[in-house]
Amino acid sequence: MGRQAGTTGRPRGGLADKRRAILEGALTVFARDGYTRASIDAISAAAGVSTRTIYNHFTDKAELFLTVIHESAARVAAADSTIIERHLRKVVDVEADLIEFGREWVAPRPEFAAHFALVRQVNAEVGHIPDEAIEAWQEAGPRRVRRELAGHLAAMSERGLLEIADAERAALHLMLLVAAGLTSRVDEPSAEEIDETVTAGVRAFLHGYTP
Repeated sequence: MGRQAGTTGRPRGGLADKRRAILEGALTVFARDGYTRASIDAISAAAGVSTRTIYNHFTDKAELFLTVIHESAARVAAADSTIIERHLRKVVDVEADLIEFGREWVAPRPEFAAHFALVRQVNAEVGHIPDEAIEAWQEAGPRRVRRELAGHLAAMSERGLLEIADAERAALHLMLLVAAGLTSRVDEPSAEEIDETVTAGVRAFLHGYTP
């Protein structure tokens, strides 16, 4: 059966399907090669589309990167928000509930491996990445999540469970303490290591923020 010219290896479907293929391929390449080393040719190969198709959707590599990191950060932030809401919406035992939150917060999430690899690339070459892309990533991801966590901590403070003057700073402290040393590791921590780290982090947090 003959092949149609120009279709081999390319996704079929409409513009939305091709745009999604481009974004998925770009995430793979940016996460692997970083921003400066990634090429449109490599992205087109990963996406299974022509370079012309990429330029039909995005002006240049900078716009493509901005879109990729914004959408990827938004997906991770949505998952983070679910974790926050699940554990901190109704706090009964402050220490126990924060530990349960921390365990899920730092647990490995292989479905977002490409995003976290992308973040490592961004941190390594931040001086070479357009400021607009950095701002889009921060606002769609880390800042949004920190604000949501801060809101729950502020509510706990209003109930007298914690004593917090700056909720966003407290949120940053909690995130750093429960993940201390875990996120920078190359290997995957065991459940026991996660439990020990999270428990110690929560107790350190409560030492500073308990009334």
